[in-house]
Amino acid sequence: MKNTRLTALAAIGVAATLSLTACGGSDSGKNSSSKGSSSSSSDGGSTSSEDGSKSSDGGSEAGNAQSDSGQDTKTDTGAANGAAKTGSKVTFCKTEDLAINAQDAAPDETAGRINITMINRGSATCSATGFAGVDIKDADNTSNPIERGQAQPRITTLKPGDAAVFNLAYDIDNTGNSLTHPTHIQVTPPNETHTVDLEWPASAGDIKGAYTDVQVYPTHTTK
Repeated sequence: MKNTRLTALAAIGVAATLSLTACGGSDSGKNSSSKGSSSSSSDGGSTSSEDGSKSSDGGSEAGNAQSDSGQDTKTDTGAANGAAKTGSKVTFCKTEDLAINAQDAAPDETAGRINITMINRGSATCSATGFAGVDIKDADNTSNPIERGQAQPRITTLKPGDAAVFNLAYDIDNTGNSLTHPTHIQVTPPNETHTVDLEWPASAGDIKGAYTDVQVYPTHTTK
């Protein structure tokens, strides 16, 4: 009987030991799993946060670029539409609708100047903005193109009856030995192809140098 009791107690002790070992292993597994999960979650969260930050910065830059592009496009389109409307309302003056004449307008005896006036005798408003084409015909029957002066064209819009003027400028030769003998001025209004012949003003001073020393300036209104 005594041996039987000892055997039974030994068996109970072994069972208790096995039970405690199993419980300890289960807790250890849970702790290890929990720790691994926590570490993984923390690392993943950090990566997600960095990606989110980068994504936010990229979106901001893209938004600014889109905004800038939108503003530029809007401005360019508006300007183009404005130019189109202006172009459709006012056309360039035609030679046939202009009364053109030339007169001596020298301010003194050394600076030569010839004013060429263009009057809109048409029934509609037109534009004479820009440089007229000018050639001077010489007594030897040659035609000499005149170069443009250093000046920026001004808006020159003519209502019916309005006048625009441009001038030829040169130095006067008072020696009586000028090598040029102009007889006519050939004028082609801005943006036109038809030309008119005007007589060289009889009172205009002689040209000093050559025809290449004469310059034509852009049109402007007389008002």
